[in-house]
Amino acid sequence: MQSIYDLNYDQMQEFAQSCGWKSFRGHQIFQWLYRQRAASFDEMSNLSKETRELLKENFIIDPLKLVRKQVAGDGTTKFLFQTEDGALLESVLMHFDYGKSICVSSQVGCNMGCAFCASGLTKKKRNLTSGEMVAQFMNVQRELDKTGERLSHIVVMGTGEPFDNYDNVMNFLETLNHDRGMGIGARHITISTCGIVPKIREFADAHTQYNLAISLHAPNNELRDQLMPVNHAYPLEELMDALKEYSEKNNRRLTFEYILLKGVNDSKAHAKQLARLLRGYNAYVNLIPYNSVDENAFRSVSREEAMVFYDLLMKEGIRCTIRKEHGTDIDAACGQLRIKELKKRGETE
Repeated sequence: MQSIYDLNYDQMQEFAQSCGWKSFRGHQIFQWLYRQRAASFDEMSNLSKETRELLKENFIIDPLKLVRKQVAGDGTTKFLFQTEDGALLESVLMHFDYGKSICVSSQVGCNMGCAFCASGLTKKKRNLTSGEMVAQFMNVQRELDKTGERLSHIVVMGTGEPFDNYDNVMNFLETLNHDRGMGIGARHITISTCGIVPKIREFADAHTQYNLAISLHAPNNELRDQLMPVNHAYPLEELMDALKEYSEKNNRRLTFEYILLKGVNDSKAHAKQLARLLRGYNAYVNLIPYNSVDENAFRSVSREEAMVFYDLLMKEGIRCTIRKEHGTDIDAACGQLRIKELKKRGETE
């Protein structure tokens, strides 16, 4: 059965009208879901019993069941959820000085096949619905409600390629960005893509003001071809051209994510190539320590080696940061907890 979380505000109003309800009824339901965080239709006490029964006939609320939770020493928390059809997905709660952030998955598995990524070890089974993405947020928010805290930021950087599930991702974000939903500010929302060029152009035309992050990880086509198969379809020249169009249409700064892989993409020559590639863009680079995955041989650089790369970029005029590591004492790599559960169950995809 469909989750009511699948409906954004306008769709909720349309459903209410189709039932012959007064115009404020859809607004009431939306308020119960996102302001009161109702976990059942029976909690919606100012709706008639007849209305609540009709909602039960058409929808469920939460399509996810919590399977496992891992809490790191720094408070980073991984949630493993199961969908109604038995699929597994992960979400991550991270604590920053500026607020609480959730990393949301957009697909069950991933078809992008990035060589270093745990998520790509299992092929895409299906896209997540917008309701399943909303439910990730709401489950984590209910955890924070126990201590009176609130999620303030969303990053769509979990398992899956968001722009390979574009419509559902945008619908999900519309619900949580809506001032009658969770009211998460557009500039507190970041979507990460490995470079699906047609969808970057479509996103440019949407003018949402969400942040755009690019999983780059290599400064030239030869190396990026080896690490990221998407580069065969959309090489760097096409990707950078689409990003230029996005920047011009939206006047937004870009984030380039660059995982430092020891002996692979971390040399001084790579840093200089990266600086040449990004020069002239309103952008900065987020250098990321690599979370090792048992199934591949990639390893992370040391802090000192990361600082050398950082200093070279800064001297070349490219602004950058080194991402603080989170959850290193749990299954830190994206998709790793899900893979372990699949192995435990003896399942493959």
